[in-house]
Amino acid sequence: MAWTIGSACLSGILLEVSAHPKPGLVTARSMGAHADMDQQTFMLTSAAIAPCFHRCASIGLSHRGDAAELLQPVRAVGRDYDALLLAASNGVNTQRGALFALGITAAAAGRAYQGDTATNSQQIFAQAAAITCGLVQRELIARQTSPATAGELLHARHGTRGIRGEVEGGFPTVAAHGLPTLRAAIEAGHGLNRALVHTLISLIAETEDTTVLWRGGPAALTFVQDGARRIRDQGGALTPQGLALIHAFDAACIARRISAGGAADLLAVTIAVHLIERGCFPVSATTGFETLHDTGDHQ
Repeated sequence: MAWTIGSACLSGILLEVSAHPKPGLVTARSMGAHADMDQQTFMLTSAAIAPCFHRCASIGLSHRGDAAELLQPVRAVGRDYDALLLAASNGVNTQRGALFALGITAAAAGRAYQGDTATNSQQIFAQAAAITCGLVQRELIARQTSPATAGELLHARHGTRGIRGEVEGGFPTVAAHGLPTLRAAIEAGHGLNRALVHTLISLIAETEDTTVLWRGGPAALTFVQDGARRIRDQGGALTPQGLALIHAFDAACIARRISAGGAADLLAVTIAVHLIERGCFPVSATTGFETLHDTGDHQ
């Protein structure tokens, strides 16, 4: 079961980076708004951190005490793999946010596992919240030291809670927007790439994305959320109008050097939780080709 959970988390980061088109983000065809990373950088760091998710799932599976006691050992494992990630990328931050979010997801899924009974998303989210209970209060609100990390600095400046708030809340954005959007697109017969891009747009529209905030401030966050909402109103990645807007949105994000990395991390979590709960994607989502753009982009 630890390998199953870990593989689901690894699938999350691999499918996220390979989805195309994505606004300002690295894809198989674009470096997005980045000058220091491409898809191969992500492949290197994904391979480097892959065992982390199995190890975190194992910790969750074997733990019999209070859920909050899991945070320290999970973070200790995460620190080891954070160093391996940076070594693999020569210091480039490709997936540090996803490493934390999916490490917690893996531990939560492990703790939620009950043998013969299938683990569901609600149980995973509840366990993630229990593992990280009090995290925001301890590390952001009541912090006694000067802010050092990007998340701490952004909370001091803007009051944002970032990924800490998302995990402590039991991944509310994934639960309310990520999973329902992904599953609705797949159930409507759309292919996996289209469904993933569509889900990402929904997540960008709703995520308090500290990656965007760090790179461009509140104006950048408003820009990406408003842009994603306009695309969503036009049918997202499921309509020709929405797809045309996504390509234009990508160009605008690249021009502004904005990358919605926080929403991308939540897409990876969405994929992982779906696979942990359902086991796989349906055949209709994983076979065949689907036109993504009239210039010849294909799934």
